Amino acid sequence: MANVPENLTYAKSHEWVSEQDGTYTIGLTDFAQDALGDLVFINLPQEGDEVKAGEAFCDVESVKAVSDVFSPVTGTVIEVNEDLADAPESINEKPYDAWIARVGDVTDTEELLDAAAYAEFCENQE
Repeated sequence: MANVPENLTYAKSHEWVSEQDGTYTIGLTDFAQDALGDLVFINLPQEGDEVKAGEAFCDVESVKAVSDVFSPVTGTVIEVNEDLADAPESINEKPYDAWIARVGDVTDTEELLDAAAYAEFCENQE
């Protein structure tokens, strides 16, 4: 069973979201990092990028394949976690600490799931 913190919301594409004062922090879930395997590279978005819910906004490369990371919300990237460029494996080690981007001016949050709904969704994926 994947680790699904109660204080976050989730997208069906396996990104987590934390909202604080209108800023949405986005990362990959424990389920996603486990399915992807050891991450060796991340192609980060740029500050100022417009992101749209359900569309790819960056990608990660594991020893298995390159995978798109989808934005769970629509908005503008206001901060990027540059540390991941040198240490993409931190997503594997601590997926809920290793955020990818922070997004502002957010809309389209209707599709986000609470922890219980996401945990159930993951169980059906296994």
